Amino acid sequence: MNNNKIISINKKSFIGIVIMLELLVIFAIATTYLVPKGIFGEKINECGEIVSDYTNYIPLKDSSGINIFKGLFGFILVLFTSDGLPLIMLSLFLLCIAGTFQIMNDTNGMICIVRKLIKKFYNNKKVLLSLLTLIFMIFGSFFGLFEEVLALLPLIVMITIYLGYDGYLGFLICIVGTGFGFASAITNPFTVITASNIIGASPMSNLWYRFIIFALMYGLLLLFIYLHIKKISKNPELSPTYKRDQEIKKDEIKKNIIPNENKIVKTYVTFLSIVMILIITVTSIPSLRGLTTVFLTAIFLIGGILAGLIVSKDIKFVLKSFIKGAMSCLPTILLVLLASSIKYILEEGLILATISHSISTLIIGKNIFVVSLIIYGIILVLEFFISSSTAKSIFVMGILSYVSIDLSKESLVLIYLFGDGFTNVLLPTSPVLLIGLSMVGMNYFTWLKKSSLLFIVNLILVILLIFGAILIGY
Repeated sequence: MNNNKIISINKKSFIGIVIMLELLVIFAIATTYLVPKGIFGEKINECGEIVSDYTNYIPLKDSSGINIFKGLFGFILVLFTSDGLPLIMLSLFLLCIAGTFQIMNDTNGMICIVRKLIKKFYNNKKVLLSLLTLIFMIFGSFFGLFEEVLALLPLIVMITIYLGYDGYLGFLICIVGTGFGFASAITNPFTVITASNIIGASPMSNLWYRFIIFALMYGLLLLFIYLHIKKISKNPELSPTYKRDQEIKKDEIKKNIIPNENKIVKTYVTFLSIVMILIITVTSIPSLRGLTTVFLTAIFLIGGILAGLIVSKDIKFVLKSFIKGAMSCLPTILLVLLASSIKYILEEGLILATISHSISTLIIGKNIFVVSLIIYGIILVLEFFISSSTAKSIFVMGILSYVSIDLSKESLVLIYLFGDGFTNVLLPTSPVLLIGLSMVGMNYFTWLKKSSLLFIVNLILVILLIFGAILIGY
């Protein structure tokens, strides 16, 4: 049995990310003392529709900012707000993912699956990598998956390492690929559908343009991936995950003889197939989309333990392995809570509405191209504080629904997609990004440095696509 930890978070990287998030928390607390308070209520417009209405708000007894201790302990207090239940479910989901993949790793399930894939695609590596990238982009673009693909990251990382590349490549394919698909959304229910419904746009309008966007972003990501492959092929030590990858390579899978390998592969392929079918099914049924995390948590908890038991026939070993994996994931839960506390601080300080309203007033009377960039900037700013795409779409589109501008509703949705999606794999307040980086043993600042060229080109391309949408009357 293989007893390596599936999630091994570098202590230096973890401390660095915690310090960065704590600085953002302190900044958010200070902001509540500097920015006037305000709230969004509701009013009925001339058409008889209920729309958002901003109002200045100053409490009679207290016009100061949020209590400092309340802000510092926001990562705990946020669990007792409306965001608490989703955060608890996400935490349980991550613990179950870590526990299940630890079982899969300890029972040699991951090694056996990787060995099969390597044997089949070793002479067609780029075909496999291109196909995997496309699959993960489709997950984000059509089904709105993002947090869920963390479950597959350890497997993809192992595939890329034993194809002769590195864990960083696995991160690009799995997490960044899904993020790029999320931003190039075609039918994403959490962004395209939700935002379109709120603002009154047609989610199926001008699909051809969104397919072009998807193809361009797929090409951009593949180019970045191939450039990275070319670089590390010449010098493997240039990989940002080189040391971590060497630890994984200690078990040389091409030489090891593993008993009952076919049985192990069949068991875990069946398990992963059930997971994928469940993901597609649940996200395709509107009434069940909100329960995706619940279903996946259950299937990973029950199915993962059952699969491990079938392979090992040792319940004590399986449970011990599950607990080891879950415990290794605990630091990532802290990162999730710290990132989520920033929104909590701004809401409790009653300034989130003021910030959004103040920025939105900048668009009145401006050139249409300038307006599009201001709106894009607004969403980028909000992304720092509101990581949930659904919550942000309700918030942003609620504001834009009553602001008079010359942009079409479909263009506003498109700008929102760009502002929301790519930042999920760029900003330090994205829990999925931080967890994914910790899984491959890379710190945030290294990621920022390594990905800077990708996101600079991406920004230029996004601006051109926004302007293109305006010119064609999207």
